Amino acid sequence: MRFEAISWERLTAALVGRIMEAKAEDGSPWLRIGVDGAPAAPAGELAGRVAEALRVRGRGVLVVGTGGFLRPASLRYEYGREDPDTYYSGWFDTGALWREVFGPLEAGGSGRVLPDLWDPATDRATRSARVELPPGGVLLLHGPLLLGHWFPFDLTVHLRLSAAALRRRTEESERWTLPAFQRYEDEVEPGAAADVLVQADDPRRPAWGGPDREA
Repeated sequence: MRFEAISWERLTAALVGRIMEAKAEDGSPWLRIGVDGAPAAPAGELAGRVAEALRVRGRGVLVVGTGGFLRPASLRYEYGREDPDTYYSGWFDTGALWREVFGPLEAGGSGRVLPDLWDPATDRATRSARVELPPGGVLLLHGPLLLGHWFPFDLTVHLRLSAAALRRRTEESERWTLPAFQRYEDEVEPGAAADVLVQADDPRRPAWGGPDREA
């Protein structure tokens, strides 16, 4: 695959252009965009950039991070605090994401999305109020290990880090998660599954590629 060097500003503009022209494949009045990347990649920052640019263009936007949909600590740590297999398949409450985020944005849905469910600091429900996304609005969901769950995304972006960059940029206390990301590469192949692939080894000089990349 060929990659083209691009700035974050140009990448944001290109993604916004795609989103402004896109339509939901299932006829939903809302668009659902996934920005996938390990915690060491700037997925949340990119989602924030895109959201700000969309708001300037008059689109309603809701940014949701999967960090607000962790399972309770009793489930996350059932097999120890540093079990990469549990991190891969048991840390994030995908059922709640389907129910509370994607369900309301289906065709005929209410548009009332729960922005978060669980606070990992207190290990309690956040009790956040639902946020109503108006018709024509855009959901930007960001976080790790997003692909491979059949979430009904209308556009997906994967921020890829090489194994060396991922290890270098992951805090030492979190490096126990690295086998989970290798498993993700092996089983899901997120770089091939995503509509847009961003190589983010150097946070100052990203490059992009993918079957749907537009110059």
